[in-house]
Amino acid sequence: MNSASEQPVSPVVVTIAGCNKEDADTVFHVLGESYVSDRADEDTPEYVSEGHTTVWTATFEVTAARSAAGPMRLTAPVEAEIQGGYWAVDRMREVLAAAFDVHDEGMAAGDQEKDVQLRLESRSAV
Repeated sequence: MNSASEQPVSPVVVTIAGCNKEDADTVFHVLGESYVSDRADEDTPEYVSEGHTTVWTATFEVTAARSAAGPMRLTAPVEAEIQGGYWAVDRMREVLAAAFDVHDEGMAAGDQEKDVQLRLESRSAV
């Protein structure tokens, strides 16, 4: 088990579905400000096909956070799934909580990783 002072290298996969591309971009922007991602800074979510659910995915390296974003506005709640090591997922949830109201919707836990389903909403104070 890792102690609180250890910072394991741990990628976290974030999947967002069922929202508009602007809200998906807002969430990825918040995470991109804090962590290194597999996506370029100018990469924004796009719809693939109308009439179908669009799923956006990005991987973030959570070892060292650059900064935490302030409150951000969403046009509607966003469902996000976060999968990775326990320490990394918890750390990412803290960054999301600095920008959004975060509601836990579910979790599946394994030996080394967990998968957390969150509902993100605009913070009340925005």
